[in-house]
Amino acid sequence: MTRARLEQIIDSAAIRNTIIAVIVLNAIVLGLETVPPVYDRFSGVLVAFDRACLAIFVVELVAKMIAKGTRFWRDGWNLFDFAIVAVALVPNAGPFSVLRALRILRVLRIISVFPRLRRVVEGFVTALPGMGSVFLLMGIIFYIAAVMATKLFGASFPEWFGDLGSSGYSLFQIMTLESWSMGIVRPVMEVYPYAWAFFVPFIMVTTFAVVNLLVGLIVNSMQDAHAEETNAATDAYRDEVLEKLRVIEARLESAEKARGSAK
Repeated sequence: MTRARLEQIIDSAAIRNTIIAVIVLNAIVLGLETVPPVYDRFSGVLVAFDRACLAIFVVELVAKMIAKGTRFWRDGWNLFDFAIVAVALVPNAGPFSVLRALRILRVLRIISVFPRLRRVVEGFVTALPGMGSVFLLMGIIFYIAAVMATKLFGASFPEWFGDLGSSGYSLFQIMTLESWSMGIVRPVMEVYPYAWAFFVPFIMVTTFAVVNLLVGLIVNSMQDAHAEETNAATDAYRDEVLEKLRVIEARLESAEKARGSAK
């Protein structure tokens, strides 16, 4: 069997759907292993099924490596699949026993199988440079706010604002709007009535401005990734149509030459 034929088989819809089914079933099995009554009764079956799923993943990965050759290592999604399967092959004994819990990472392989999920991840990765600048801005804001909160409220509320770390964590809780009013701000306002003048602008800047800026960057990157994919599909379709037109033109020219020779 040639490499081209093997690659065609691996990329076929039947093989892709089979791998998706194995990933889903493997995820269900790994979940059942966390249920003590089920694991105690069917441990042998669950372990055997888990090993069978891993064997299927290994065979698929080896087939891809053979079919694609060096191209396999130039595709980021192939490297992702390789890393996920390689982690599962590490022995679970001794210092590597913690890796047993990482077997559930095999479920992430479904991302590389579904094009729509890949587009989401690619959009997120594309947004990382812009997100870095936003995170830097948020870090500066948090540092300034933590220093101010420690100096303003640390003496009366040391458990929340006693030091820089405590203040940063409390401000992060406030930014997420988790029990920020009744849990932190209102008790602080009982001692410092004008504390709202610090907390309200902080929430407005972090929660409603900076966080939404992050969301906007991710959405914009996903739209760009979708546009690139659409353009690539359009270009491929255009090239296919042009190739068919060239074939038709060549056949017409041959037919005209044949008629001319007959005359």
